[in-house]
Amino acid sequence: MLRLAAVLYILVASAVGGAAVIAVLSLEMREGWQIAAAFAAGLVLSIPVSAVLAKKIYNALQGPKPV
Repeated sequence: MLRLAAVLYILVASAVGGAAVIAVLSLEMREGWQIAAAFAAGLVLSIPVSAVLAKKIYNALQGPKPV
């Protein structure tokens, strides 16, 4: 499951980090540290998101559990 989470992190981090940068730029915050902080916050926020997604995908691929 860790490998799945790592692959998902690459995809989720780029999407969330990019969205955070777009949000900062749309608020007219054009300083370098503001853009970098938004991207870093997006990267940190992506860690639990990718872990939850990996767990859900991993459990869905296991199939129904026997009774």
